[in-house]
Amino acid sequence: MQKRRVIGIDPGLAHTGFGVIDAIGNNIRLVSYGVIETPSTEEHGTRLLEIYNRLVAVLMEFKPEQAAMEELYFARNVSSAMTVSEAKGVVTMCLAQQALPLNMYRPNQIKYSVTGTKTADKKTVEQYVKILLNLETEPKPDHAADALAAAITHVFSTAGMDYIV
Repeated sequence: MQKRRVIGIDPGLAHTGFGVIDAIGNNIRLVSYGVIETPSTEEHGTRLLEIYNRLVAVLMEFKPEQAAMEELYFARNVSSAMTVSEAKGVVTMCLAQQALPLNMYRPNQIKYSVTGTKTADKKTVEQYVKILLNLETEPKPDHAADALAAAITHVFSTAGMDYIV
């Protein structure tokens, strides 16, 4: 099997998490992770542009071949859902411009893939990401851990497939 590089992304207007991992089959290793932050004092459109520009820089630096992101699920906070949806749109466009295939996963798929249970809380997901990537501490902030969990889910969901590089 060939090595492949996957980026997971957790979109948000204030914090867009990213996590890059390398995989050969189900064997994974951390490359990098972080958060793109935009201050609430900036104009809305400027914040979206900043997410776009900084994500392009991440993609240029780490050159992933595939991308993974959690499907949006909001049962209560509609205004939060709108801003996250806008950030998700910017991320999706950015990935499309870089010709990166994007795979979407339901929240319970990610929890199950990483922890073995669909009802895991954020802390449990962080702990399992730490274990799976052989890290000394849980990745922080939680947006970066969520992005890494999406990338891990993609690797585990597609490990048996052949990829052309």
